[in-house]
Amino acid sequence: MTDAYIYDAIRTPRGKGRKDGALHEVTSLRLSALTLNALKERNDLDGHAVEDVIWGNVTQVGEQGGCLARSAVLASDLDERIPGLSINRFCASGMEAVNLAANQVRAGAGDAYIAGGVEMMGRVAMGSDGAAIAVDPSLAMKVYFVPQGISADIIATEYGFSRDDADALAVESQRRAAAAWEAGRFDKSVITVRDQNGVAILDRDEYMRPGTDMQSLGALKPSFKEMGEVMPGFDQLALMKYPHLERIEHIHHAGNSSGIVDGAAAVLIGSKEFGEARGLKPRARIRATAKIGTDPTIMLTGPVPVTEKILADNGMAISDIDLFEVNEAFASVVLRFMQRFDVDHSKVNVNGGSIAMGHPLGATGAIIIGTLLDELERSDKEVGLATLCIASGMGAATIIERV
Repeated sequence: MTDAYIYDAIRTPRGKGRKDGALHEVTSLRLSALTLNALKERNDLDGHAVEDVIWGNVTQVGEQGGCLARSAVLASDLDERIPGLSINRFCASGMEAVNLAANQVRAGAGDAYIAGGVEMMGRVAMGSDGAAIAVDPSLAMKVYFVPQGISADIIATEYGFSRDDADALAVESQRRAAAAWEAGRFDKSVITVRDQNGVAILDRDEYMRPGTDMQSLGALKPSFKEMGEVMPGFDQLALMKYPHLERIEHIHHAGNSSGIVDGAAAVLIGSKEFGEARGLKPRARIRATAKIGTDPTIMLTGPVPVTEKILADNGMAISDIDLFEVNEAFASVVLRFMQRFDVDHSKVNVNGGSIAMGHPLGATGAIIIGTLLDELERSDKEVGLATLCIASGMGAATIIERV
């Protein structure tokens, strides 16, 4: 098979996903087009340069509906002969876009692709598209559906993580993100978002709270306790599936869960011949990809089995991985990953994660692949693994190695 390489990876800063957020007046279409244009300009992608644009976005309704990928191509400066494909694998949509593109290149179905995603969570509310697993009783009762926050609390209860454990991880995420920005570690990949007059709107992740400490987090009430215990009684439903648990310990809150933000990211993927023809130097090879289904109630444990799968399928061990990006959807997700593989936190999310900088659903998978690549280069490491938990019980992973 043909090797698939990453030639470039960029992202926008992440804006607060609310009406006073810096990106709130920017549509999903425009932010996508701006990101595609930046990748085009950086890599001189004139003409029919890539086979397709594969674009992840989760809430595919309103301005994010109607095959946003194709609309973004037409709104951008890319050649109109380039088609677009919108995909939705919930939180892993951006990663799945990259993985699909890589596997197309590896199979010989085109020399190059742009892959990534967008989510304007302040403009298109999460869940506004509906979801059968949540609203159709015939499925919800069959799989013992509970909201994600309660799933995160079930993980903490099942695997013994305390509120202090989760808060400590959150404080460290904030510290690492602030330190990374101050050190310029994101400078290579983060583009400035400008308005139609060329005035800068946002050039830095807006959601961060670098002054966060254990005391400030300790003052926050658990976000999912009332939802679980009172109305509509999701704890009781979960305990029917996990009767060995006496109760659900509710440890997650806004400070140790991922932030609601706006953002976009794009990755340029191609064959060796594509780079040679255009004078582009590959930065990394996409060594392996994987996805898996998991328990839909606890829902967020996917990074563990998908990592086991991708390592086994490729004859690798956890010790072969130098750095990890594990999406910080909730603190317990990362804590469980480190517990299962006995991975030191010094190798995981070394520049902070979604607790500090936010989680723009459709873009995050592409963002963490780019962040992983930048850090492999900066720290002179070779192999990295990126993974995310996914709603409804799934996991996705990508292994890259520098070239």
